[in-house]
Amino acid sequence: MKNVLNNKRILGIFLFLIGFYGNAQEIIKEKEPEKKPVLQQKRQKVDGIVATVGDYIVLDSDIDKAFLEIESSGSSTKDITRCQMLGKLLEDKLYAHQAIQDSIVVKDEEVKEKMNQQLDYMVEQLKSMDNVVKYFKKNSEDEFKTELFEILKQQKLAAEMQKKIIDPIQITPEETRNFFKKIPESDRPLLGAELEMAQIVIIPKVSELEKQAVVNRLKEIKNEVLAGASFTTKAVLYTEDPGSRSSGGFYKINKKTPFVKEFKDVAFSLQEGEISDPFETEFGFHIIYLEKIKGQDLELRHILMAAKITPDALKEAKEKIELIRKRILDKEITFTEAARTISDEKETRANGGTLINPKTQDTHFELTKMDPEFYAQVSNMNNGDISPVILDEDPKAGKRYKIITVTNKIEQHIADFSKDYTKIKDLALKEKQINAIAKWSEAKIKETYIKINGEYSNCEYANNWLKK
Repeated sequence: MKNVLNNKRILGIFLFLIGFYGNAQEIIKEKEPEKKPVLQQKRQKVDGIVATVGDYIVLDSDIDKAFLEIESSGSSTKDITRCQMLGKLLEDKLYAHQAIQDSIVVKDEEVKEKMNQQLDYMVEQLKSMDNVVKYFKKNSEDEFKTELFEILKQQKLAAEMQKKIIDPIQITPEETRNFFKKIPESDRPLLGAELEMAQIVIIPKVSELEKQAVVNRLKEIKNEVLAGASFTTKAVLYTEDPGSRSSGGFYKINKKTPFVKEFKDVAFSLQEGEISDPFETEFGFHIIYLEKIKGQDLELRHILMAAKITPDALKEAKEKIELIRKRILDKEITFTEAARTISDEKETRANGGTLINPKTQDTHFELTKMDPEFYAQVSNMNNGDISPVILDEDPKAGKRYKIITVTNKIEQHIADFSKDYTKIKDLALKEKQINAIAKWSEAKIKETYIKINGEYSNCEYANNWLKK
């Protein structure tokens, strides 16, 4: 597709797609040789203002943080220069600046959740929060968090501004056809092999004894807090919720916040300063401490603990799914029937176990874009094959056993307009969106105050930031 997307724009397209679609897609982590934490590989520099865009500035340390953010998502930064990264940050500042002009609002609680995830990764890389603060040459943890919060808020504003630009854009069949015709046959994309699959899942049963043990432990923690212990400290030590651990279990929610019903029902039944009794959701058992009621919002902390699965429960689940597999192979029951009547996975049970690709929302999974572990499980399977029993350790659902069947295998092939219309349409739409972003950026750069300092004024940028 050389005539459609030239090399100069590869980085821009990559970062645009990561930035805009990142919240909806899972980034595939490639296994790489062990290496030092990314922050320790970069040379330390005196922090300073390297650029100004409207009311926003870019610090040299912002470039370091941007590299870290991409690394923390599992993507490689080895082919991205500091000049290119600054170009991306300048785009973010331009979007954020214009978002303020357009009165776009982002919620602080969404920013805080993203910040907590970033902090967890930084601490993992540098071993302690003190080391993170020292690395970025800040005077205190509070100063660093305040600055990081503002950076992430600007990124969220930028994403919302991008969304406002491209949301109205649609692609017609005629535009899709013309897009495809523009691509010479020798440059037409090679589409990787794809699988359509279904699965049956058996979840080990948690014993009532294990559940009661967790409830009792949460009751003990509640009593310790009522006796004077810090709920925040207890949450940092004991909660199994990675999204709130670093902030001591803190969330700010209202009735529209997308939390499970059971959690919100308990939270909104509490009085300020009250701690709930233990209660169960699909994630495990919780206790909630309601700190403040601010209008329609609740500021709360919670501790999550999940009941542990015993070896006997694991053994029983494995024996059950092995028997299901044998019955399917012996033609006693079809895979679809077994999925509908026996599988414990409610999301796929109704449609006979058919898997939906979370990235594309269709049933096709491209082999080269699969998680490496999933790829190893299914890459050698053909139509009708049934996998051996697989122990799946899902971060959310815990340990469970599954078997997978391939319902349709599509071999690698050159894009064909009739067979691959949906994929070609997506490519055409993305090109149209990128062109719209480029046109918008060109116009806004001309009317916005922009200054680039020092060595970065010698960079070559995809956009006309230097206004030459």
